[in-house]
Amino acid sequence: MTPRDLLRLLPLFVGTLVVPLDGMVNVAFPSVLAAFGLEVPQIQWLVICYVLTYGALLLAVGRIGDVFGHARVFRFGLAWSALAFVACALAPSYGALLVARVLQGVGAALVLGCGPALATGLFPEAMRVRALAAYAAGLAAGGALGPLLGGLVVQGLGWQAVWWVRAPLALVALALARRLRTPPRDGAREPFDLAGAVLLSAAVAFAVLAVNRAPATVSLVLAAAATGSGIGFVWRSGRSAHPIIDLGLFRRPGFAALNLANMLVHLAGFAVMLLAPFYLARVLGLPPVLLGLVLGANALGAMAGASMGGWLVPRRGARAVAAGGAVLSAAGLLVVGLGGPVGLLMAALAMQGMGIGLFTLAYTDVVTATMRRQDRGVAGSLTQLTRTLGVVSAASLLTLLFGATEAGRLALGATAEEAFLTAFRRVFLVVAPLPLVALLFLPPRVTPRGG
Repeated sequence: MTPRDLLRLLPLFVGTLVVPLDGMVNVAFPSVLAAFGLEVPQIQWLVICYVLTYGALLLAVGRIGDVFGHARVFRFGLAWSALAFVACALAPSYGALLVARVLQGVGAALVLGCGPALATGLFPEAMRVRALAAYAAGLAAGGALGPLLGGLVVQGLGWQAVWWVRAPLALVALALARRLRTPPRDGAREPFDLAGAVLLSAAVAFAVLAVNRAPATVSLVLAAAATGSGIGFVWRSGRSAHPIIDLGLFRRPGFAALNLANMLVHLAGFAVMLLAPFYLARVLGLPPVLLGLVLGANALGAMAGASMGGWLVPRRGARAVAAGGAVLSAAGLLVVGLGGPVGLLMAALAMQGMGIGLFTLAYTDVVTATMRRQDRGVAGSLTQLTRTLGVVSAASLLTLLFGATEAGRLALGATAEEAFLTAFRRVFLVVAPLPLVALLFLPPRVTPRGG
């Protein structure tokens, strides 16, 4: 893209930046645990409250953007996010912080749910892949900055600063986004299916909580609630002239499998941000600044992968690019799990990030091409939702695996460091093959709309 094209995307870049900069929070995990006297497994709720909220709302927000205007919803999300950041920074207890994280999740859904649609809407359809690649690279750049900035602010200003510094950024983005406009719709505005949105959000929320609470009995109750809400959503969608998402898309050859593959890749990839900060701090003894620098290699790899994907997808095809990304991600996770010196870990993290960047770009382009142009908000939200389901599943399942392994080793008389290392390695050895498993779900092709 030309510098002038990138300048058109500047308000979107700056506005969306407030979401991937949440990588600062991962660097603050050890400090938050110390501040509130928590154990490692409890940190999962800092992730789940936030990700569960925006995951449950994403498709509904995407549809709201399609109906009422993506730019309007995007700006409202920035204003909401600024207030939520202040609430997080001022939280007097861990419970209050979790409530504020829910509010932050609402703002993230409003911003992310309309970002891809705004990016593609600013350019002709022939530039769709390049616009998506530039948008994905911007998200990855924020992901790269997050851990580095997080290390600086946590070390210099305390854990609360990972939220304080984003409040003014959201307001600056809001000012830049004043002139951002949604392209005019073809035809009359379609109605918004509120009942369908509520049922869908409930189904996603209950499903994620069911995974989190497994194997406790309450998990079965939550799973039943998720199933009931899901059935209700399918029933409602079949009777609505304008449903939240056209469920007929999932009957297209390969479409459902492709979304499952994206979920698996991100489930595996989140092991990095969930557990690597503790390895770098406890085992290698890195201070927050260096810890953030090492983690930033992962996001820099993702940025490079997204940029490369914008060039490779039109030339090699989305399936080949996604397959290459899955292989790179698996290799990077395996090396991280085996451990080693800082230089080797940074190279492995960069490799895994590049794989994620390539896979995500290819997947996003296929989903966007498959859906109607006037449904781009839902298309972009679907790509974020499958990623989010993978992340929340990882936060629940991998924390459970880590905790059980660590407790088992401690019961056998291992030292705390030995127990931690065994649990860390086991988690990465479990997740490393998952991107390769995702290859089995990559279809030869996905039938595009009108195809």
